[in-house]
Amino acid sequence: MFGLGGPSRPKVVAFDVIGTLFPLEPLRPAVVALGLPGAALEGWFAAGLRDAFALSAVDDFKPFPEVLEEAMNQVLAEQKIEAPAGAAAGLVAQIGQLSARSDARYAFEILKEAGLRIIALTNGSPTVTKTLIAQAELDGFVERIVSVEEVKLFKPRREVYARAAEVSHVEAGELALVAAHGWDIHGAGSAGLVTAYLDAERPFPHTMRKPDLEAGTLSQLARGLADLPSPS
Repeated sequence: MFGLGGPSRPKVVAFDVIGTLFPLEPLRPAVVALGLPGAALEGWFAAGLRDAFALSAVDDFKPFPEVLEEAMNQVLAEQKIEAPAGAAAGLVAQIGQLSARSDARYAFEILKEAGLRIIALTNGSPTVTKTLIAQAELDGFVERIVSVEEVKLFKPRREVYARAAEVSHVEAGELALVAAHGWDIHGAGSAGLVTAYLDAERPFPHTMRKPDLEAGTLSQLARGLADLPSPS
């Protein structure tokens, strides 16, 4: 499957947080309660990412919760919905109450047993990320949370992945990213990381750099990473 020139077993595995370890699906009823169709969940998050990427494209930065809140205000305005004051902020706050995927702990156990270290790499707030990981009882596996707030740029900027490698004390090729976002895999691959795409919600976009691994569950990706050949 990998052959000559394929990826080697990483020393550290970075997990994207929002949408990967913690799916957004539980927020759909809250989006509908604002008067929007259920599909607006994906549209809102995509709008927030668009604005985050636009900020990073010109080396500007705002914390992701602020970006997501304003994106929802824009979505509501476009649909001519007058939601109660603070409704967008309330929705964003619910991200801190998301549940981890059912096999997240098992995936972490596979990696730990194989001797691979684990970090979280997020576009989100480090405080919210710490809370999510602790609530899911995954904090015993995660040695560090790396937030884009450390470099004031959003993924998929190369600087974010470089920061993750730097604080993990490894080279880029010794770091893997697990993510459910094609743009994140694309950015990580461009930065020289080993990439593992979670296709549980959507297929990988063929316009972007192909991931080294692809599977429908976190545990399958963890096993795939653990089974990669050691560097020669």
